[in-house]
Order: sequence, then structure tokens, then C-alpha cells
Amino acid sequence: MQLAKRMDTVEPYFFAKLGLRIAELKAEGKDVIRLDVGSPDLPPAPFIVDTLQKASSEENLHGYSPLGGTPDFRGAVSTYYSDRFDVNLDPKSEVVGLIGSKEGLFHLSMAYLNPNDVALVPDPGYAVYASAAKFAGAEVVTMPILENNHFLPDLDAIPEDAKRRAKLLWLNYPNNPTGATVNDTFFAELVEFAHTHQIMICHDAPYMDITFDGYKAPSLLQVPGAKEISVEFNSLSKTYNMAGWRLGMACGLESAITALHTLKTNVDSSQFQAIQAAGVAALTGDQTWFSERNTIYQERRDIVLDGLSKAGLVAHKPQAAMYVWVRIHTEVPSNEFTQAILEEIGVSVTPGSFFGDCGEGYFRISLGTPAPRIQEAMERIAAWI
Repeated sequence: MQLAKRMDTVEPYFFAKLGLRIAELKAEGKDVIRLDVGSPDLPPAPFIVDTLQKASSEENLHGYSPLGGTPDFRGAVSTYYSDRFDVNLDPKSEVVGLIGSKEGLFHLSMAYLNPNDVALVPDPGYAVYASAAKFAGAEVVTMPILENNHFLPDLDAIPEDAKRRAKLLWLNYPNNPTGATVNDTFFAELVEFAHTHQIMICHDAPYMDITFDGYKAPSLLQVPGAKEISVEFNSLSKTYNMAGWRLGMACGLESAITALHTLKTNVDSSQFQAIQAAGVAALTGDQTWFSERNTIYQERRDIVLDGLSKAGLVAHKPQAAMYVWVRIHTEVPSNEFTQAILEEIGVSVTPGSFFGDCGEGYFRISLGTPAPRIQEAMERIAAWI
């Protein structure tokens, strides 16, 4: 039996392949330090885990959950946005629960894109934006986000034909992989651009509460007029150290939220209610523990930056997210450079080319590893360089 043609657009996921190679190296006795995948190594706050444990023992929570999220979870998302960003969301029509934001990113493209439509995608950027558009049969037009423009897209440089045919414009700030941040002014310009060209902004924002040096990340939905043209995706994965729990949300444009909900009712059966109950506790409970967690990430960031400096490598100093974006000092392609680091010194980082053509010449370091191991990894890299 032959696969559908759309499967020609799908390649094995990079981190799946990388994980297999790392398992082989470990089986050979090699000590591998993983600085590649963006998975938090720290646990959620104890009160979140306690809520899950208590809820999972309730006899009436083991059946199917309400599709699109329980009313309590949607309400908690609305409360979080009100408290954190002063953004008012109707939990019934402007919020939908997701099984982690990744599936929501993919499903929105399925709901909106036809062949000959265009999706505007940042380069470098999270691979799902482009892969989902291609799977839907649409054309991907990349928006370079370059270091000389503070890793922001040049909206004026988007070709006129792409502006005319584009339905979706994907962005992600605080940014993965570069760690770049934005202010309200850029978001206001973006919203004006989207209204002018009738393009939906899809803002992937799971890192808004991982910030350093006093920076406070804004929500796109804070901008007047944004909710009429935008969907913002968020997740408890990074903010609350709940990556494996698979709990997220999409918020904003009512028609898009309705479309996502309709599609998801045909695809999945929502999330375990006990996990959603823990999500309610996370979103509405004490938020002050972020400060200690962010201090840990900031300390790791500084270890990385100091180690890179000693190795003669140049890196962007991020004020948010959990990554450091590093410029490669040679003409060697990034995938060959990072493969050599893995094979020769047992340090796994992510090649910039994984994130797009404009990521070539860089590699990404994740901060989701304890400080002593990061310190050892940086010493290995410096000696290897």
C-alpha cells in the first residue's frame, strides 16, 4: 500500500534521530551531555504535583474530558491572561485547551491552509510551522530573522505576491532558537500589517515567563486590535515545567478558536481531567516560584556565555527563553560541526540548520541541564576548539 502524497513532506523528526544516536553512544560507554532538546529538567512547584495526585484519586475524573478543555481550565487560562497581561478573554469562545501547544500549531494550519495559499514562516524558526503548512499542501515563504536586525522579521521585505496569498504569519517571541525578545512597538506594527493584508498572526509564546535581567515579556494580545486578527499559543510545558504533561492553550480570534475546537473534536478526546485540574492550580496559584526557577536558568545561561567566551565563540545574550544561540567560528556546516562535537567530546547541541537556511552558521544550546553538567560541557567544548 502506497502512502498518501502528503507524507512526502514529512521527514523523521530531528530529535528522534538524534536520540537514537545518543543511545548508541551511551551503549558504547560514552558520557554524553545533552544540551540539545528544550525540555525542562526541573519539576513543577509542589502544589501543582499535589493537585494532580489528589485529583487522580477522584473516582469521577477518569472518563472522557470535555472536548476543548474543562470549563475550569479554560477559566483558569482567562484568569492567567487577565492577571499577567491585563487581557480579557471569554473562556467559552476565545480559549481552547490543547494537548500541548505543538498539536495546536499543526492543527491550525490544517484548518486554514489550502494548496496555493501561503504561510509566512520565520527562518530560523520552530520546524512545525513549516512542516504543518507543507502537510496542508500550502507554500511556505520564509521571513529571515537575522542578527543584524535583532532577529526580527523585515515585514517590508515580504514579496507582494506572498502578502496577497498569505493566510497565516507565524512568529515566536521570546524566540526559539535565538532567545530574541520584542517590545510593544514591534507587536503594534505587526498587528497593523496583519490588518492591512488580512493575514492571521499565529504567535507561539511558550517562553513568556522565562525571563532574565528584569525583562518582562509582553503578550501579542495586549495590543489593541490584536484579538481580531491573531491567535496566541501558550503552554504549561516551559512556564510550569510540565512538558511531559502535555497541556496548553490557544487564545484570541474567536473564529479561529472555533475552527480549532471543531477540528480537535474530530481528532482527539481532550486531556485527562486530573492533569487539567493541576493546570488550573498552576495558572491560578502562586506564581512567585518563577523567580527562583528563572534565577537557575540565568545562572546556567551565564555559565554558557562565560564558557563560550573562553572558547572564542560569539553568542547572543538572551533575556528570555531557555536557549543560547551561538555563532560558529568556521565555515564548516552546522550539522557537521555539531555532529563532530557529539562524536568526539560527547556534547550534544542542535545545529542551526535544523531551524532553517538562515540558521546555518549557528548552533543552539539548551539550558535544561544542571549547572555542573553545563560547566563540564563548556570545558569540553573550549578544549576541543
